Amino acid sequence: MCQVEFEMACAAIKQLKGPVSDKEKLLVYSFYKQATQGDCNIPAPSATDVKAKAKWEAWNGNKGMSKMDAMRLYVAKVEELKKNEAG
Repeated sequence: MCQVEFEMACAAIKQLKGPVSDKEKLLVYSFYKQATQGDCNIPAPSATDVKAKAKWEAWNGNKGMSKMDAMRLYVAKVEELKKNEAG
């Protein structure tokens, strides 16, 4: 696993045309944030901001995961989404 594979996965996910569930989007987002920034370092948003709260919870759920592990999981998830799209 290297930075190049991660960057290729980041580009590939933008090319997906098929439907991706909100749950999968949050998972990909959480791995991306963990891989690029590490543990969640922002305060939890208000419960009334449902979208921001969901994103914060997804990212914060990865607390303690190494950036390298997050990159691996991100790449694996993007590959899975690409396979699902290809049928």
